[in-house]
Amino acid sequence: DPLPPPLPKKQLQRAESLPEPGPSQRCHDEPEPRAGSVLYSIPAGQLQPGEGAPPRDRPSWAPKKPLSKSQSLGEPLARSSPQQAPSGSLKELTFGTADGELGQLLESPAGVCAVVLGCQEASLARLSALMQEELVGPEERQQLLQAELAGKRWPALDVLDPQPCCQSGDAWYFRVGFTFEHSQLQFAAKVPKTCCSSLGVQSSLGTHCSIQRLLGRFTDRLPRELVLPGIPGAQSQGPSREEPACPAPRPVQQVLLCAEVPQQTLADFVKGSHALHRTSPGHYERLGCLLLLQLCMGLEHLRGQNVVQGDLCPENLLLVQCPCPPQRQKELLGLSLPRLLISSFFKVQEKQRPCSSSQEQDWSQALAAPSPPAAAELNVGRLIYQILHVDISLENILDFRSKRLPDIPSLSIYSTGLKRLASLLLHRDPHQRVSIEQARAILQVLLWGPRQELFARSRKSLELLQSWLQVKRALLLLRFAENSAGAGVSTGLEEWLCCQYFQGATEHTLYQVTQVLY
Repeated sequence: DPLPPPLPKKQLQRAESLPEPGPSQRCHDEPEPRAGSVLYSIPAGQLQPGEGAPPRDRPSWAPKKPLSKSQSLGEPLARSSPQQAPSGSLKELTFGTADGELGQLLESPAGVCAVVLGCQEASLARLSALMQEELVGPEERQQLLQAELAGKRWPALDVLDPQPCCQSGDAWYFRVGFTFEHSQLQFAAKVPKTCCSSLGVQSSLGTHCSIQRLLGRFTDRLPRELVLPGIPGAQSQGPSREEPACPAPRPVQQVLLCAEVPQQTLADFVKGSHALHRTSPGHYERLGCLLLLQLCMGLEHLRGQNVVQGDLCPENLLLVQCPCPPQRQKELLGLSLPRLLISSFFKVQEKQRPCSSSQEQDWSQALAAPSPPAAAELNVGRLIYQILHVDISLENILDFRSKRLPDIPSLSIYSTGLKRLASLLLHRDPHQRVSIEQARAILQVLLWGPRQELFARSRKSLELLQSWLQVKRALLLLRFAENSAGAGVSTGLEEWLCCQYFQGATEHTLYQVTQVLY
């Protein structure tokens, strides 16, 4: 006897499985299994403010429910649930994709919209990965270099300058060269001023654009020609009549080899930019936002690995100059955006100091301590004032008789937002204080929108923010294409940071951030 036909059940399994039959095995009028995938766009009217943001591995327009069991592949779907291809297939679509395959994805206007939006998000992810590799270098090459430097000491390195290229609060940095794969590489030899106890932590952090990368380490006597400013008798002045012919050798000291060569600290940058802040406040304060954004992204990366920045002060934050194309020198007014690096770390202890019953006491203790995990937000708040050249000394902010923070003058479109962010980071009530993750999101909105004028004509809603995101993603990709073809402007650090924002932002996060900021 023939079995009862289990057609709907079998077709539902095909819609949820990865393998699919070839064209020869499919009926002419039967839609391809991709059309029945669970990745469909949500009509704008169905979005509710209470819904949580979707996971990162699917677009923000993906639904939260799969197809119902009553729907089979042979049945047309209602207009309220437009057809869309799986995210995996969208990532594989290119300009050279065959029209036969494209036609199976374009069976409705909503399907066309879903394909375009999915391809844009996939393209942003690819561009972001390429830009990051351009900024930090290929991971495989770094691993080969680390293996080649293992066991090497000063004799294997070429000291390119006896003077330090940068002096931070906790170390001197010297430019050194090393021949690798028939080319001369330059990196930094870091000489700690005190015993460094965070080497094991730093070695396990992985690659991040805002984290100093460790290539190797060794213990050896420092070469005599190296100049160590600030240490009496450590200057290399050559032999003299007063000095003995055979001076005593320098003590054995630990040396770290770092991939990036810093040029200055954030303290040096702020000290030397008073004139630029006066003459071009908008340009300077935008640079300040971009530097603070890099810092927050680095701190966010560290927190994900249960690691904390050592001493979060301008003297210990390093700046590395990125290559600047000649076409952009005029628009950058002679000062391009540098990479900001966090260079000292320690592991978070399992038992933290309990919160004080007094908010003001807890606030003052966190600010006065070197850098407890809970004080990162407070220290970033202080950095905003320091970057904007406003006095924010401990004595100033710990004066509890005055409940107001120092005023930040409104010099550009970024001033009000930075003032608002600083007040949220330095809030006396830890429950009202924004986190590093929220500070990062606020800085992204300050830099790339949405700005407050977007809501002047239309009431703020998830539908409006979703439409804004979709249009901005399209315009960003067009700008990348035009710059690479016509203007000849190469992408850099700021473009990568912008790409990171529009790759991960959702209408839900934008709604929350704009509520706090505006």
